[in-house]
Amino acid sequence: MEIVGLSRDKKRALCLFAGLLAFFLGLLAVSGVGVYNDSEQYIMMHIHREPLYPLYLAAFRAVFGEGYLVWAMAGQGILTALGITALAEYVTRHFGLRLWEELLIVALQLLPHLITRYVSALHIFLENSVMSEALCIPLFTIFIYFVLRMLFEGKWRDTVLALLFAYLLSMTRGQMMTTILLWALLLGIRLLLNKKYRALFICASTVVFVFLLRDLTVHVYNYGVTGYFMGNTYGQVNTLTNVMYACDEGDREVFEEGAPEQVFFDDFYGKAMEQKLNYVYAGDGFDERATYLEENHDILKFQILEAELSAYYFGLGEVDYYEQSSMSDEMAGKMIKKLLPACFGQWLYDYILLCRNGFVRSIAVVHPLINFAALFLYVLAAGLLLWQVFVKRRFQAAVVMGTALLFIVANVCATSITIMCLSRYMIYGFSLFYMALYLLVREVCENRLFWKNGLEKTKSMS
Repeated sequence: MEIVGLSRDKKRALCLFAGLLAFFLGLLAVSGVGVYNDSEQYIMMHIHREPLYPLYLAAFRAVFGEGYLVWAMAGQGILTALGITALAEYVTRHFGLRLWEELLIVALQLLPHLITRYVSALHIFLENSVMSEALCIPLFTIFIYFVLRMLFEGKWRDTVLALLFAYLLSMTRGQMMTTILLWALLLGIRLLLNKKYRALFICASTVVFVFLLRDLTVHVYNYGVTGYFMGNTYGQVNTLTNVMYACDEGDREVFEEGAPEQVFFDDFYGKAMEQKLNYVYAGDGFDERATYLEENHDILKFQILEAELSAYYFGLGEVDYYEQSSMSDEMAGKMIKKLLPACFGQWLYDYILLCRNGFVRSIAVVHPLINFAALFLYVLAAGLLLWQVFVKRRFQAAVVMGTALLFIVANVCATSITIMCLSRYMIYGFSLFYMALYLLVREVCENRLFWKNGLEKTKSMS
């Protein structure tokens, strides 16, 4: 039946949205709600977790009661379908894509959901899972939609909405604070190219304000939930884990003799060596060392660092869980400041290992053969981008690829500081990269076809 009163583009968008909605809700009906190790922390509004996803779940719990998780998962599916539709429709209109090309853009955006189900270690359908990534992915898609509109259309409405979604992303996962910086960098480049130098000050001031607002929001949220005006905890413990992994026994000398930091170091290091949770046991090969670090990060963090810090501070008496978490994070921060300069060389080597895997997982899966394919794709993407910008002076597809590469670099480098780059942390840039790569290749091929047709036409006229 014909949908009366709608343009052809709107009818296509509506059909696309309906198809995506059927896909995600159908998966929910077949596989049900996925509850995993981290899920309980979001449900219970744990102090370790950023506010937005726990609040999202709490809102559904308040409305639907006991069976709220099914409705919350349905909400994630609806939001994901909406984000994919909006981005695909905008890219199609802006680049003049054909129907099959738009369907390709949609398929590329569906791939991360299939990869996390059939390729990653957890084997989960993200949008049916009680995990912050399930909300973060559609928010990121909508963020990219507004970022591209900001860059191509230049309207302040899109600029403000892009920043709003960057803020929401940062409130969903800490690593996504990089989207705020990405917004600032892209807007700053645009302002420089348009010679609007005074607006750069407004851009920089806005970024500072948004970061302060985020910090205040987290504190207010935690005060409402726990009664303590504090930020999320255990970020420092995460970072200390990779620092301890890179330490040698002699690094204890950076602390004053008998200081609490030195006592903790001796305890951590001794137990880590007993369980072979140190870089010296990692082997010689690049791949082998990266795998060893990733496999042992959580063991070192949970079974040694977190367990010992918790036991010590709880042993003081009259200390509740939130005070203990804050004290543990404070101690970890003190140890990092002293230890990191001492073991920086080894830490940096391990950091590069994690980043290498992060870059691969952003567009593929880690495997000795696939790693080289991923490197080739990055070189190809960068080469095509530079060719189009500096040789052909065409910027449309290059803007999309530049956005993709900048985000991947920021996401990988930020995540590797605190934890290993699992696929579900890296998956955000996957679709954007391949969409940008297709647009670049398409633009290059169209240039060649135009040049060839023009040459043939010139010959026939002569």
